[in-house]
Amino acid sequence: QGRLVQSGGGLVHPGASLRLSCAASGIEFRRYGLAWFRQGSGKEREFVAGMRMGSTYYADSVKGRFTIIRDNAGNTVALQMNSLKPEDTAVYYCAASQTLITSTVRNSHAYAYWGQGTQVSVSS
Repeated sequence: QGRLVQSGGGLVHPGASLRLSCAASGIEFRRYGLAWFRQGSGKEREFVAGMRMGSTYYADSVKGRFTIIRDNAGNTVALQMNSLKPEDTAVYYCAASQTLITSTVRNSHAYAYWGQGTQVSVSS
């Protein structure tokens, strides 16, 4: 049974950086497409960043500030977040899918495995 365990997150000031990490077990990690989603208070879950077959995808709101990083040797995926803004405040989730195709990278329903979620708060 696959499992994703997240670490990182916390409270930072605007302009700061944070790195989230997600460790996978029980799946053939290198065969999986990966992504990060987030859900702000009272909002729907939204796509943040994804990776499939060596290609990366980003939401317009984070492009140029966030980077998704995959480590197949360590079975981990990270989200490096720079120049954080108050509107980045949310619970962040990592996700994995073995059946991902390009048209579904941004669709949360395409992912079978999810991390437990971690809070990121950006406030002055």
